[in-house]
Amino acid sequence: MFEHILVATDLSEASETVCRNLHGLKKLGARRVLLVHALDIRHMEAMKYQLEPLVEPRLLQIKEIIERQGFEVETQIRPHSPSWEVKLAAREKACSLIVIGTHGATLAREVLLGSVAHSLLQSAEKPILLLPFNILAEKDEDRCQVICGDFLRHILFATDFSDVAEKAFGHLRDIVRAAKPEVTLCHVQDEARIEPHLKDKLEEFNRVDMERLERLERELIGAGAMKVHKALEYGRPAKLLVEKANSGAYSLLIMGNQGRGYLAEAFLGRVAHHVTHHADIPVLLVPMAA
Repeated sequence: MFEHILVATDLSEASETVCRNLHGLKKLGARRVLLVHALDIRHMEAMKYQLEPLVEPRLLQIKEIIERQGFEVETQIRPHSPSWEVKLAAREKACSLIVIGTHGATLAREVLLGSVAHSLLQSAEKPILLLPFNILAEKDEDRCQVICGDFLRHILFATDFSDVAEKAFGHLRDIVRAAKPEVTLCHVQDEARIEPHLKDKLEEFNRVDMERLERLERELIGAGAMKVHKALEYGRPAKLLVEKANSGAYSLLIMGNQGRGYLAEAFLGRVAHHVTHHADIPVLLVPMAA
């Protein structure tokens, strides 16, 4: 399902660590990688030809790292802003997935990709796999280690049953067919919308939404899921999803990402930003356009 993937790199150690941990994507059909580095020089087009020879050796090092994992790799050095160039390259090369690293606040200056990931979430037309870093201190130097082991072991899927959530579920179903993981389906009843005026209808909401979760469960079992769990929660969606993601029980969180232009009332649109900044596991975000 993700035969041709785009990997964005800023040539940092953290970014290299992401590139060392792509092998798990082979279970999802990944065979070819477009490795993209953007110079971010915007209007200074002439500088591209001066900077390319400086960054190309490092890019080729990272290319070899990915090739040793069995991928076919093409590299591109592009001149303008990373978020723009990544989105454009994914469209031009018909990539089915964008892979990018995220970071904690302490790496905001060192790792360009953190701000790029945020920009991509607003406008990406392709699913985005965000791989987080652990910040390790060693001899007063920051070291980054991506959390990307067997990230298809147990998938947490967040849904509000909106159209974009259904789009994300379609990708989950394809992943289940390919990798047969364990899955937990999670819906959070948003207390901010229910209290105080709709509290008396919570039992009815729970009944309807549990039936919806059961429908999704049947589809995943039919697709070959090893095991499917259902979680119907009550509280603040962003807070609860981060707590579940960071509980140690899950290896990947999948959810829809609305970005701009979709209905603001569906909770996924405002929760995705919070989750991507605070989750300690990989997050796969699926836009409506995917």
